[in-house]
Amino acid sequence: MGRRIAVMLLLLPLLAGLSGLLWLRSALPPPSNERAVAGLGRTARIQRDERSIPSIEAASERDAVFALGYAHAEDRLFQMDLQRHLGAGRLSEWFGAAALDRDRLMRTLGLARAAERQVAILPPELRAVLESYSAGVNAYLANRRRALSPEYYILRTAPEPWRPVDTLMIGKLMAWQLAGNYRAELLHAEVAERLGSGELSIAFPAYPKNGPVVLGELAPIYRSLPLRRLLALMPADDDPARASNNWVVSGERSVSGKPVLANDPHLGLEAPGFWYLARIVTPGHTVTGGTLPGLPTVLVGHTERIAWGVTNTGSDVSDLFIEKLDPADTGRYLAPEGSRPFATRVERIVVRGAAPVDIVVRETRHGPVISDLAGIAQQVTKPGYAIALQATYLMDGDRTPQAFWELNRARDWDGFRRALAKYDAPQQNFVYADVDGHIGFMAPARIPIRAKGDGWLPAPGWTGEYDWTGFVPFDQVPQALDPPSGRIVTANNKIVGDDYPYFLGRDWDVPYRARRIEGLLEGRRNSLETSAAIQLDTYSPMAEQLLPLMLQMQPATPMARAALQRLRNWDRRMDKDKVEPLIFSAWLRELNRVILAKKLGPAFNDYWGLHPDTIALILTEHRDWCGDTSSATAPETCADQLSAALDRALEELASSYGSDMDRWRWGLAHPAEFRHPLLSRIPVLDRLVALSIAADGGVDTVNRGGFFMRDAEMPFRDVHGPGLRMVVDMAEPAAARFMVVPGESGNAISPHYGDLVQPWRDGYGIALGGVEGPRAEVLVPR
Repeated sequence: MGRRIAVMLLLLPLLAGLSGLLWLRSALPPPSNERAVAGLGRTARIQRDERSIPSIEAASERDAVFALGYAHAEDRLFQMDLQRHLGAGRLSEWFGAAALDRDRLMRTLGLARAAERQVAILPPELRAVLESYSAGVNAYLANRRRALSPEYYILRTAPEPWRPVDTLMIGKLMAWQLAGNYRAELLHAEVAERLGSGELSIAFPAYPKNGPVVLGELAPIYRSLPLRRLLALMPADDDPARASNNWVVSGERSVSGKPVLANDPHLGLEAPGFWYLARIVTPGHTVTGGTLPGLPTVLVGHTERIAWGVTNTGSDVSDLFIEKLDPADTGRYLAPEGSRPFATRVERIVVRGAAPVDIVVRETRHGPVISDLAGIAQQVTKPGYAIALQATYLMDGDRTPQAFWELNRARDWDGFRRALAKYDAPQQNFVYADVDGHIGFMAPARIPIRAKGDGWLPAPGWTGEYDWTGFVPFDQVPQALDPPSGRIVTANNKIVGDDYPYFLGRDWDVPYRARRIEGLLEGRRNSLETSAAIQLDTYSPMAEQLLPLMLQMQPATPMARAALQRLRNWDRRMDKDKVEPLIFSAWLRELNRVILAKKLGPAFNDYWGLHPDTIALILTEHRDWCGDTSSATAPETCADQLSAALDRALEELASSYGSDMDRWRWGLAHPAEFRHPLLSRIPVLDRLVALSIAADGGVDTVNRGGFFMRDAEMPFRDVHGPGLRMVVDMAEPAAARFMVVPGESGNAISPHYGDLVQPWRDGYGIALGGVEGPRAEVLVPR
């Protein structure tokens, strides 16, 4: 009897664990069911394929949006909930004081307040759509007889009802993430303290050598401002923070005789992923593509008549203004017409496990005062200064949600153009194709016109000289229809010529990917297959440019000689099973450090990246930057610096991967990892939910594999890439191929949480053209 009791006692935890797991699995979409729900007009059907990708059929657009909200909640509820808590500055309610800095930032920016104001300006039709979407999310919550996803039990919390403002706030959050170049302005100012205007054009080659630098009277002000503290408080600006590809070719250049369009927007790799695939069918209309959980529209996709794709333009639609405090009253600031009071409000942040925290948010005529985040409000000395942010996505009148809703229903170029006339933020490069054979391009947005300057550095706010005076008229935003070349390519490169009458920005991506795509498109008839192959291209134009310059040195060790021989014979492809991509990337990383760390001083840690354009300038035109006059024994030539950097890089690689170079592989150092924002931070669970695969590509390849090289632990880990791929031939739009990563479900217990990682890595595509799947849910009106 005692032995039996002992065995039962040992089995109890196991049985409890199995019971808990079975309960958690009940959160997954059922094999099939019929559910009566409130808020639905007529019966809607959610048919799921073998990857759990839904095809929604409904009798009306509002019912279809309701069903999409239901499906989003079923698969990605915690992701949606986390995003709205982030945007509203409410993470501390879940995570305690550790999240306070991020909440202070969000409360200061006021994304939630901007979304509240946005609700009021939307037309009744769109407000009804947002209500229907919210009703679908809430129908899932109200009718749930199953478990929630595990995160809620770990956090001991439950979801609140969804509201239209939550949807709009997620849109604002996305705009802030894509157009947050104010961090770059802080970095420019920090580096400008160390370098003159001529040298700034070496550190930042996009900046003209003789370009204006608002530095004379501002240099001491920059030094007094907490630039480094502010940079530390801003979300990490990973090296690969901006990258995407899209292109479209005309029927004259395609195998089918109809346009072919491809898009692979690049964002941070995480679990769950940013994108959620869906096919939405209503009488007379079908729209298919990538949605964002929390939003009721397809952001990248096609209908039966048109297709579109997007990349981030990278234009400058936000500026930092240095506000001068009133010497007589530091509760006021100076404007062209005289002294003004700050607009202030108190924001209360609820903190789990601690007392609430009240913060005072100040705003000027330009926008929120972000320097208060670094404590400058408590340290002002007369006359004193503050830094305010002006950004298009914080301004009233933003109709971007309406633009996407109308875009999803456009049938031709005119409808597409009318929809994008309502698009405000952030600026994106839209490529277009239709069944009638037209191709087009448009980069809509509110693009500020500045009275003076270019927004590259924080500018004086008290004089009015640098104020925004208006926005580029819609008819004059960059756009084209049926260009003579028969193709349009964008990859975050400069999109207008020097003769364009308005200023867009300076910080364009080096055009490696754009040139490579154009070269691969040239001289061939394009198809789904050829465009899909281009999306997987791993050739490194950066290596092609830099290696001839870097190889002009004498190796100091046998290992260095072996490494150089490999690099001379390398085909320049960043393939996971090759050694050379690892040697090249590590060498370039160290070369940046040995040349630039002393030059830039404390600013280097924020600046540190691969900077191929800067390195090329130094090795060709500015070899004096290789010198180090601080030490008589330090290397003084570029050849010396190249040798020192290579030796140091090889030492680190040997320490990490062993002394046998034949066993090194790019894929070992460059795994694509998909980390969960909560579960990956919990011991044991982090291993259970781990999703990782050796990946191809680099920061400059079409098949993007961006890495954050300041990461001391794994500087080449693939953290940024094509979370979605799409290729559409307008001869048969329904045969379009899609892929998202890591899976359709956001629930770590689901078999569809990470089932697309290997197909994504290997370039497999999924057709969503109405294939019957194994599971269906029928929603019926209550």
